[in-house]
Amino acid sequence: MILPRRKFLQAAGAAALPSLTRRALAQDAYPSRPIHVVIGFTPGAAADVVARVLAQATAPFIGQPLVVENKPGAGSSIAAEYVAHAAADGYTVFLTTVSIITNQIINPNAALDLIRDFQPVALVQDAPIILVVNPASNIHSVKELIAFCNAKPEQALDSNVVGSMPHFVSELFAQKAGLKLTQVPYQGSPQAVEDVIAGRTLMTFSPASTIVGQVAAGRLVALATTTSKRAGALPDVPTMAEAGVPGVETSLWFGLLVPIGAPRPIVDKLATAARKAMQTPAAMEVLRKQGDDPLDAGPDEFAGFMRSEITRWRQVAQAAGMIKS
Repeated sequence: MILPRRKFLQAAGAAALPSLTRRALAQDAYPSRPIHVVIGFTPGAAADVVARVLAQATAPFIGQPLVVENKPGAGSSIAAEYVAHAAADGYTVFLTTVSIITNQIINPNAALDLIRDFQPVALVQDAPIILVVNPASNIHSVKELIAFCNAKPEQALDSNVVGSMPHFVSELFAQKAGLKLTQVPYQGSPQAVEDVIAGRTLMTFSPASTIVGQVAAGRLVALATTTSKRAGALPDVPTMAEAGVPGVETSLWFGLLVPIGAPRPIVDKLATAARKAMQTPAAMEVLRKQGDDPLDAGPDEFAGFMRSEITRWRQVAQAAGMIKS
């Protein structure tokens, strides 16, 4: 039987209504089960600490527990791919750092595109990156470090994790200071720091959480922070601009992403809960002890920030010859 156009449209609308209603009800009921927060680093890493504070602080605001899952490897690309292929329903979330951007710049992966595959939720935390040297070097300022590296280039050994944010900061510092540093690769920041302490390398850029205790114990000398203001955990350490090298300004930021296609009401609900959570006194107390500060940017602001970060760090990598042709 052929239906008249009006009846056909009415019938089609009626058929679609249950589907639309179910989708609306699912969004209204979100979340109705635990949310999984995936990170690309091992337990105890800076991202893991942030993830667990976030999970504990967000649960009361969202009404469901948040479960942290560690999927380390490949510069956090393993975790990113896992989340990218998960259902776009807000129950699988990626806690990312800027390192996913820097790693993707120098190790392109056709199966993963940060803009194509992810929907930004919120920018939640900010960690300073600190330039440190071995006390035995007798270097106590960035100016002295630059002079030392120029006089003894064979000893200008910089510990870093290839593709990480500290690695990119090191390259940016070298460009701004007119230095040639020899990059010594490590699997993680703790190992890179240990070799500076042992005197096998001269310097490293490291997240504040990794070196605050070592600086307090006198095993490292902190020369500068890359943030625009002094780190709360190291108030006596100047910024790079104060130390005489302007333009080396960045941080190890943390943000939440979900698979592309997640409904905006769900994204907004998750963003609101996470942003409130990271501003609570309990969360701030834990994270500020390791030098971190809360950020408060929603989906749209975070999306624009990510695009600007991709452009900025690609330019640094190109200038340093880090991008494979």
